[in-house]
Amino acid sequence: MKGHFENFAAYNSWANDTLYAAVGDLSADQRNQDLSGFFKSIMGTLNHILVGDLLWMQRLGVDGPVPKVLDEILHSDFDTLYCERKLADGRLIHLMHQQTDDSLRTYLDYKTTQGDECHDQISAILSHMLNHQTHHRGQCHHMLSQLGEAPPSIDMIYFIRSIT
Repeated sequence: MKGHFENFAAYNSWANDTLYAAVGDLSADQRNQDLSGFFKSIMGTLNHILVGDLLWMQRLGVDGPVPKVLDEILHSDFDTLYCERKLADGRLIHLMHQQTDDSLRTYLDYKTTQGDECHDQISAILSHMLNHQTHHRGQCHHMLSQLGEAPPSIDMIYFIRSIT
Protein backbone atom coordinates (compact mmCIF):
# COMPACT_ATOMS: atom_id res chain seq x y z
CA MET A 1 0.00 0.00 0.00
CA LYS A 2 2.86 2.38 0.80
CA GLY A 3 4.16 2.04 -2.77
CA HIS A 4 0.78 3.10 -4.14
CA PHE A 5 0.89 6.34 -2.17
CA GLU A 6 4.53 7.01 -3.09
CA ASN A 7 3.70 6.52 -6.78
CA PHE A 8 0.62 8.73 -6.55
CA ALA A 9 2.58 11.52 -4.84
CA ALA A 10 5.23 11.34 -7.57
CA TYR A 11 2.47 11.50 -10.18
CA ASN A 12 0.94 14.55 -8.50
CA SER A 13 4.28 16.34 -8.57
CA TRP A 14 4.73 15.49 -12.26
CA ALA A 15 1.16 16.56 -13.10
CA ASN A 16 1.59 19.82 -11.19
CA ASP A 17 4.83 20.57 -13.05
CA THR A 18 3.14 19.79 -16.37
CA LEU A 19 0.11 21.96 -15.60
CA TYR A 20 2.17 24.83 -14.21
CA ALA A 21 4.31 24.81 -17.38
CA ALA A 22 1.18 25.32 -19.48
CA VAL A 23 -0.25 27.96 -17.14
CA GLY A 24 3.12 29.74 -17.10
CA ASP A 25 2.70 30.44 -20.82
CA LEU A 26 -0.43 32.51 -20.10
CA SER A 27 -0.48 36.21 -19.36
CA ALA A 28 -1.18 37.32 -15.80
CA ASP A 29 -4.57 38.60 -17.00
CA GLN A 30 -5.45 35.18 -18.42
CA ARG A 31 -4.35 33.38 -15.24
CA ASN A 32 -6.53 35.70 -13.15
CA GLN A 33 -9.51 35.90 -15.51
CA ASP A 34 -12.81 34.91 -13.90
CA LEU A 35 -13.79 31.79 -15.85
CA SER A 36 -16.70 30.89 -13.55
CA GLY A 37 -14.75 28.14 -11.83
CA PHE A 38 -15.56 27.30 -8.24
CA PHE A 39 -12.48 29.32 -7.28
CA LYS A 40 -13.12 31.65 -10.24
CA SER A 41 -9.76 31.69 -12.01
CA ILE A 42 -6.84 29.42 -12.71
CA MET A 43 -4.82 31.27 -10.06
CA GLY A 44 -7.66 30.95 -7.56
CA THR A 45 -7.87 27.23 -8.24
CA LEU A 46 -4.12 26.66 -8.05
CA ASN A 47 -4.05 28.55 -4.76
CA HIS A 48 -6.89 26.40 -3.44
CA ILE A 49 -5.06 23.16 -4.31
CA LEU A 50 -2.07 24.40 -2.32
CA VAL A 51 -4.28 25.56 0.56
CA GLY A 52 -5.83 22.10 0.82
CA ASP A 53 -2.46 20.37 0.81
CA LEU A 54 -1.01 22.70 3.43
CA LEU A 55 -4.00 22.22 5.74
CA TRP A 56 -3.86 18.44 5.46
CA MET A 57 -0.09 18.31 5.87
CA GLN A 58 -0.33 20.47 9.01
CA ARG A 59 -2.91 18.06 10.44
CA LEU A 60 -0.54 15.20 9.64
CA GLY A 61 2.35 16.91 11.46
CA VAL A 62 4.26 18.26 8.44
CA ASP A 63 5.83 21.69 8.93
CA GLY A 64 4.79 24.52 6.66
CA PRO A 65 2.47 27.50 6.40
CA VAL A 66 -1.10 27.05 7.63
CA PRO A 67 -3.82 28.83 5.63
CA LYS A 68 -6.90 30.14 7.40
CA VAL A 69 -9.66 29.55 4.80
CA LEU A 70 -10.14 27.28 1.80
CA ASP A 71 -10.32 30.12 -0.74
CA GLU A 72 -7.30 31.99 0.61
CA ILE A 73 -5.05 33.48 -2.04
CA LEU A 74 -1.66 32.54 -0.67
CA HIS A 75 0.29 34.00 -3.59
CA SER A 76 -0.91 36.32 -6.32
CA ASP A 77 2.44 36.07 -8.11
CA PHE A 78 2.57 32.98 -10.34
CA ASP A 79 6.29 32.30 -9.92
CA THR A 80 6.01 32.45 -6.12
CA LEU A 81 2.97 30.17 -6.18
CA TYR A 82 4.83 27.67 -8.37
CA CYS A 83 7.83 27.72 -6.05
CA GLU A 84 5.60 27.05 -3.04
CA ARG A 85 3.81 24.28 -4.99
CA LYS A 86 7.13 22.56 -5.65
CA LEU A 87 8.09 22.82 -1.97
CA ALA A 88 4.72 21.36 -0.93
CA ASP A 89 5.07 18.53 -3.47
CA GLY A 90 8.47 17.70 -1.99
CA ARG A 91 7.03 17.62 1.53
CA LEU A 92 4.15 15.45 0.33
CA ILE A 93 6.53 12.97 -1.34
CA HIS A 94 8.59 12.88 1.86
CA LEU A 95 5.42 12.26 3.90
CA MET A 96 4.58 9.28 1.70
CA HIS A 97 8.09 7.84 2.10
CA GLN A 98 7.69 8.04 5.89
CA GLN A 99 4.54 5.91 5.87
CA THR A 100 4.42 2.23 6.69
CA ASP A 101 1.60 -0.18 6.07
CA ASP A 102 0.86 0.06 9.81
CA SER A 103 0.83 3.87 9.86
CA LEU A 104 -1.53 3.93 6.89
CA ARG A 105 -4.05 1.92 8.96
CA THR A 106 -3.96 4.32 11.92
CA TYR A 107 -6.46 7.10 12.54
CA LEU A 108 -6.09 10.84 12.95
CA ASP A 109 -8.29 13.06 15.11
CA TYR A 110 -8.48 16.62 13.83
CA LYS A 111 -10.79 19.59 13.34
CA THR A 112 -11.92 20.97 9.98
CA THR A 113 -11.60 24.65 9.13
CA GLN A 114 -15.23 24.94 10.30
CA GLY A 115 -14.33 23.39 13.66
CA ASP A 116 -15.96 19.99 13.08
CA GLU A 117 -14.22 17.13 14.87
CA CYS A 118 -13.19 14.21 12.65
CA HIS A 119 -11.61 10.78 13.06
CA ASP A 120 -10.30 9.39 9.76
CA GLN A 121 -7.87 6.69 8.69
CA ILE A 122 -4.52 8.02 7.42
CA SER A 123 -4.86 6.07 4.15
CA ALA A 124 -8.25 7.70 3.54
CA ILE A 125 -6.84 11.16 4.26
CA LEU A 126 -3.90 10.63 1.90
CA SER A 127 -6.23 9.26 -0.79
CA HIS A 128 -8.40 12.34 -0.41
CA MET A 129 -5.41 14.70 -0.63
CA LEU A 130 -4.14 13.13 -3.82
CA ASN A 131 -7.58 12.90 -5.40
CA HIS A 132 -8.33 16.52 -4.43
CA GLN A 133 -5.37 17.68 -6.47
CA THR A 134 -6.52 15.64 -9.47
CA HIS A 135 -10.05 17.04 -9.22
CA HIS A 136 -8.95 20.66 -9.23
CA ARG A 137 -6.22 20.19 -11.84
CA GLY A 138 -9.06 18.98 -14.07
CA GLN A 139 -10.82 22.29 -13.50
CA CYS A 140 -7.66 24.17 -14.53
CA HIS A 141 -7.42 21.91 -17.57
CA HIS A 142 -10.93 22.99 -18.57
CA MET A 143 -10.16 26.66 -17.92
CA LEU A 144 -7.15 26.43 -20.25
CA SER A 145 -9.55 25.18 -22.93
CA GLN A 146 -11.88 28.09 -22.22
CA LEU A 147 -8.96 30.44 -22.91
CA GLY A 148 -8.38 28.75 -26.27
CA GLU A 149 -5.18 27.06 -25.09
CA ALA A 150 -4.39 23.39 -25.62
CA PRO A 151 -4.32 21.84 -22.15
CA PRO A 152 -1.49 19.40 -21.45
CA SER A 153 -2.01 15.66 -21.10
CA ILE A 154 -1.86 15.02 -17.37
CA ASP A 155 -3.54 11.63 -17.12
CA MET A 156 -1.73 9.29 -14.76
CA ILE A 157 -1.02 6.78 -17.53
CA TYR A 158 1.29 9.31 -19.22
CA PHE A 159 3.26 9.62 -15.99
CA ILE A 160 3.44 5.82 -15.62
CA ARG A 161 4.68 5.46 -19.17
CA SER A 162 7.31 8.14 -18.59
CA ILE A 163 8.88 6.22 -15.68
CA THR A 164 8.77 2.69 -17.10
